[in-house]
Amino acid sequence: MGMRGATHIVWDWNGTLFHDNQAIIGATNAAFAELGIPAITLERYRELYCVPVPKFYERLIGRLPTDEEWEVMDAIFHRYYLEHRVGCGLTDGVPGLLAGWVSAGRSQSILSMYGHEELVPLVRGFGIEPHFLRVDGRTGPSGGSKAEHMVRHLRALTGVDPARTVVIGDAADDAIAARHVGAKAVLYTGGSHSRASLEGVGVPVVDTLAEAVTLAEWLAA
Repeated sequence: MGMRGATHIVWDWNGTLFHDNQAIIGATNAAFAELGIPAITLERYRELYCVPVPKFYERLIGRLPTDEEWEVMDAIFHRYYLEHRVGCGLTDGVPGLLAGWVSAGRSQSILSMYGHEELVPLVRGFGIEPHFLRVDGRTGPSGGSKAEHMVRHLRALTGVDPARTVVIGDAADDAIAARHVGAKAVLYTGGSHSRASLEGVGVPVVDTLAEAVTLAEWLAA
């Protein structure tokens, strides 16, 4: 249950709490090699990445993939991602930030577009699950926006006021999802988007999660 009147944080997972940039680019390029698409650098990925993800592929190959092509691309990416994520860990400082937020009498949760069945054991394996009221991953097809998932996520959180909620993530879609439910957002530059692409979204942009937490408290005050 949320603390009534207290600020609630909805955390993104990939590229935010979970520092998986190298797994993302490694899996992307492994999938590209299988599909006959030239490899890209992490910097180029961060410049081009967008949601819905098929639009990202359009930027790369000059056209939208068909539904059948997208299903193949998505399956290949996730197969390689499972191999590459093994060497990844939490973003620096995350355990202390999560524990500090809870000890101050505030609440937090995770909403990710990573598959729910994969997300929950991964979070649990880092020993941080008790810090969250709820951990929700994507159910249904991948590649879409987080906005409707955010609606369902907040509805499931008793005592959490969207107006006192701040979404912290690394993608423009996190800010769009926050706006969709009447919440605030702070975007972090350490994940899937470049600072330049995030600064055009119209919400605060920070370089560390510690800054994001400090801003969250101020934004929802």
